[in-house]
Amino acid sequence: MSTRTDSGENDPVIESRDQLLAAFSKGEKPQERWRIGTEHEKFVYDKGDRHAPSYDETGGIHTLLIGLTRYGWSPVFEGENIIALSGPDGTVSLEPAGQLELSGAPLENLHQTFAETQRHLEQVKYVGDMLGLGFLSLGMWPDKTRGELPIMPKGRYDIMLRHMPRVGSLGLDMMLRTCTIQTNLDYGSEADMVQKFRVSLALQPLATALFANSPFTEGKPNGFLSYRSHIWSDTDPARTGMLPFVFEDGFGYERYADYALDVPMYFVYRNGRYIDAAGHSFRDFLDGRLSVLPGEKPTEKDWEDHLSTAFPEVRLKSFLEMRGADGGATDRITALPAFWVGLLYDQGALDAAWDLVKDWSMDDRQALRDAAPRLALGAPLPGGRVLGDIAGEVLAIARGGLKARARLDEAGKDEADYLAPLDEIAASGITHAERLLERYHGAWAGDVSRVYDEESY
Repeated sequence: MSTRTDSGENDPVIESRDQLLAAFSKGEKPQERWRIGTEHEKFVYDKGDRHAPSYDETGGIHTLLIGLTRYGWSPVFEGENIIALSGPDGTVSLEPAGQLELSGAPLENLHQTFAETQRHLEQVKYVGDMLGLGFLSLGMWPDKTRGELPIMPKGRYDIMLRHMPRVGSLGLDMMLRTCTIQTNLDYGSEADMVQKFRVSLALQPLATALFANSPFTEGKPNGFLSYRSHIWSDTDPARTGMLPFVFEDGFGYERYADYALDVPMYFVYRNGRYIDAAGHSFRDFLDGRLSVLPGEKPTEKDWEDHLSTAFPEVRLKSFLEMRGADGGATDRITALPAFWVGLLYDQGALDAAWDLVKDWSMDDRQALRDAAPRLALGAPLPGGRVLGDIAGEVLAIARGGLKARARLDEAGKDEADYLAPLDEIAASGITHAERLLERYHGAWAGDVSRVYDEESY
């Protein structure tokens, strides 16, 4: 989740609707300036007893952040607490229960993404080894209850933790017990954004299936392959989901702005602290009628903050954010942006992907999203097929898009090699979650703690 690093006190006040739309239009870039941003989270645990360390304990999360500054990372404070690090590779930040996230820098190609990921993981492993900390590469804590998990000292999390139980039964699980891989991609125009949004939203369940990696809850199989994805179905219906309006005629910046205005607020950031505005209306804020800040109108930064509190399967800010994948091992971290860059950054591939999904109805898309967390590649498609039947075809389109980009590394290899982990899953029809379940019922003899030995970075 987003981390504020500035006060915003000199930010322009919103006086017109054009300023709301500018949050999206300012993201338009010519193709040669399109970049790739990759975010990935991992669970931190103590190697001794495997508890999730608190912020303040000796050798805990605060100490981990301090340790990473040896690599040139600069601390970001909220009050007296270091809650993030900034540097050339982006931002290292904390999710609510201490999940460690790298929000990577905007990069030109996937070779750079792979190198950035390797640097980050080498750094956290080195510091973690000194502190006796390990890092688990799953989409959900496999054994921890909510009550066993710490809370990080970030103001926006206090507000969200209070609000989540009012609007859904699984929001606290989303905050405390999940990890994801995400990628952020650019668009050239409003029309380009629309096509990319539609393709990526329709195919997000395929990403969920290919990256399914959260089959355990509190030490036992939970009946899902991506329980992390299922959690979003009962987190907060006002700010999650498949956004049917994206596929309607006339969709664009205006329609997304109206959607975001209808999303209830969480907070307003003022003078270094978060003011609880949970459930209030941003439309009232625009009119100077927000009860927690009477007479005050929002700034452009307030609007950007508010956009970061909507959590649909694909999110629009000044870029498009793909949100469907579970956390996973090193090779899958680069595989996710490879999948989406291949589909979205070459026009021929984008058109081919749209041809594949354009005739699906909204009911078809919703049914697919509902089924993918439990069935993964077995989720039913329109016409009697299943997701696994098109996985190879979609990956072939992505591969073609990556080859057309022709971004070569020093050895002369293009970016398509980063799809290899997904090719194996599509060819076998077996997700990583199913591999874990095979081990649980077989070699692990029902002992889920074995996952720490085999699925840590």
